[in-house]
Amino acid sequence: MSAPFVVRRRTQTAPPDDAGWPAESATPLIADVPPSLRPGASDASSFPSRRPVHRHPALAPLAAFLDAPGVTDVFVNGGAGMFVDRGDGAVRVPTWHADEQEVRELAVALIAAGGRHIDDSTPCMDVRLEGGVRVHAVLPPIAAEGTVISIRVPRLDGPDLAALRSLGVFDQAAERMLRDVVARRENILVTGAAGSGKTTLLSALLGCAAVSERIVTIEDVAELSISHPHHVRLEARQPNLEGAGAVGLARLVREALRMRPDRLVIGECRGDEVRELLSALNTGHDGGAGTVHANGLADVPARLEALGALAGLGDTALARQVASAIGLILHLERGGDGVRRLAEVGRPVVGADGRLSVEDVSW
Repeated sequence: MSAPFVVRRRTQTAPPDDAGWPAESATPLIADVPPSLRPGASDASSFPSRRPVHRHPALAPLAAFLDAPGVTDVFVNGGAGMFVDRGDGAVRVPTWHADEQEVRELAVALIAAGGRHIDDSTPCMDVRLEGGVRVHAVLPPIAAEGTVISIRVPRLDGPDLAALRSLGVFDQAAERMLRDVVARRENILVTGAAGSGKTTLLSALLGCAAVSERIVTIEDVAELSISHPHHVRLEARQPNLEGAGAVGLARLVREALRMRPDRLVIGECRGDEVRELLSALNTGHDGGAGTVHANGLADVPARLEALGALAGLGDTALARQVASAIGLILHLERGGDGVRRLAEVGRPVVGADGRLSVEDVSW
């Protein structure tokens, strides 16, 4: 940007220092913070191991919203305003005000802070900022009603299984099962809808791996936060302004195999990299993992078949590869109360028709 991002704010008396949000003389905010969104307003104890969001300067206009208790997502929807999700659905912030130029400048600043570029020729971009905040932005005319910014807020730093159990993601019996799965070095596929907690659960599982193991993770945008002393993180690279220099996930999987990983992990399979992952897990690389978007355990075969088709794998070949490579499928759901839960556990098998199927596993 040619000048610092300027935001508009109603005049108000500065709140006491112990209120937990900036005074009038501090970095300006886009709007006043409603009482229900102020830090300390409610449910501060409902999220153990909480941490404040790392305040990269580009995030300053949204700091009070990002740091408020329970906030998992902040959305700026062009001309529709701002919405904040505290775990029970997105709620509009009626006092927030910014025009299209201000929102566009904010989007450009946030994407630049993540080391990438967004403009009319590259109108959609996804970045991870220091501290784990993930930002996705879309510019007009792709975003028909104005620039759209979606911010995912991490709330657990190096999450472990005990912390997730305390949050109600699973019970004690399931925790024992999960620890045993990691100890046995079974290959794991974590599934669920967007925002269901796939990355968080996978991070916690990998944190249980033996300290002597070398974990190599591959992600489009690095999100996995693993409490482990030997974690090598690889992140895909977008093409430059000339359209050159891209390094995709499939290429990174091949590179990772030359790094002698004890556990090979793909943060999310969404394309032809599924072929490389299945091939690697079928050739002696146990203890690996990945995540896939799916609405339910019964939908996983169709989702994997679609990905396999992108990689040139027929349904029968895919079924045999998955059944051989993946030991367990863990499916997460986010309930109406905002709580993420381990809803189903399954094991991939080849059906009588030669296609992939999933059988339920009890724990």
